[in-house]
Amino acid sequence: VQLQASGGGLVQAGGSLRLSCVASGMSAFPSATGWFRQVPGKEREFVAAVSRRGVGTNYADSVKGRFTISRDNAKNTVYLQMNSLRPEDTAVYYCAASFGVIATTEDRYNYWGQGTLVTVSS
Repeated sequence: VQLQASGGGLVQAGGSLRLSCVASGMSAFPSATGWFRQVPGKEREFVAAVSRRGVGTNYADSVKGRFTISRDNAKNTVYLQMNSLRPEDTAVYYCAASFGVIATTEDRYNYWGQGTLVTVSS
């Protein structure tokens, strides 16, 4: 299984971006899929996750009400819609897929994408 994240870029504070994560090498994502982010010098942190069928979701408190995670299993794609972006959202964003249920810790995820950089200017 390979995950390809895309959609990052430079945006002004208050703007929006949509990240995509496409899975290949299998017919569907294993199960739950999540987004994490990392700033240089800091640990990677959980952002959002969605269940295999897209019914269940979980968000970090810092992004609740601003970010929305969704998926299109027919396209093997998971999305992260990011609105009202803030400079503190600047990070490399990674998507990850799990064989289990929604989780907020890295060790629960089995496959990782390469990351896409999001830069929010003030």
